[in-house]
Amino acid sequence: MTPETLFSLHGKTALVTGGATGIGRMAAEALMRAGARVLIASRKGDACAAVADELNALGAAGSVEGFAGDVGTEAGVDALVAEVKTRTEALDILMNNAGRTWGAPLGQFPFEAWEKVMSVNVSGLFHLTQQLLPMLIASGSVDDPARVVNVGSVMGEVPMGDGAYSYSASKAAVLHLSKILAKELAGHHITVNSLAPGPFVSKMTAFATADEGMREKVGSDVPLGRVGRDEDIAGCMLFLCGRGGAYVTGAVIPVSGGINVMSGQNIFEKAMQ
Repeated sequence: MTPETLFSLHGKTALVTGGATGIGRMAAEALMRAGARVLIASRKGDACAAVADELNALGAAGSVEGFAGDVGTEAGVDALVAEVKTRTEALDILMNNAGRTWGAPLGQFPFEAWEKVMSVNVSGLFHLTQQLLPMLIASGSVDDPARVVNVGSVMGEVPMGDGAYSYSASKAAVLHLSKILAKELAGHHITVNSLAPGPFVSKMTAFATADEGMREKVGSDVPLGRVGRDEDIAGCMLFLCGRGGAYVTGAVIPVSGGINVMSGQNIFEKAMQ
């Protein structure tokens, strides 16, 4: 097979939640450049429409449409599903990327920070996937399954709170839920995989990645020495969503520069010196 055959998404339709910024936008551009028709949705519909215009102006093989969609409530999920159905009869790829975080010191972390984060990161992800299953099932086949990609976090893999307790717990839930869905949906010709990103430049991480100096400081604590780049997400998405990833399900892709395997110093290091 040629690289074009393995990674082309011509004729595919994708939905990316939270697609106007950060990792969602990186993924949307990658899918579009590979030939897909990409629907992007977030609470800020105007921002999604503006990003769609910017990406379409690149003249790539695919196209992008942006509109409002909120996965933080049951009504919001219902409305998003209804909007998707007005725009397409087929859905080949679902990227559950929309997310929310909350930071506060231990001892001051508020009760409301749990429901608000979990409602978007876990409940909304699950219910949107559940409602779109008929469209995904209709698109999948033995040779070319439909694809679900859920965005978790390296903070859901390793015990890193950093004041974002509900976020870390929610992302651990995303990674585990993805494996459950991978098991249950394999027979319907749907793969379910998840990304576990480390630090990337996004609106959510702007407090630590807003300028080059801050990014260098953050990157210095990453084993591979830098923060994530657009192409890191693009490569993962083209693999998981193209023919090259058709036999992969239930995987957690650690796009974290090695943070996922950081384990502190060797326990015998001092004794051996």
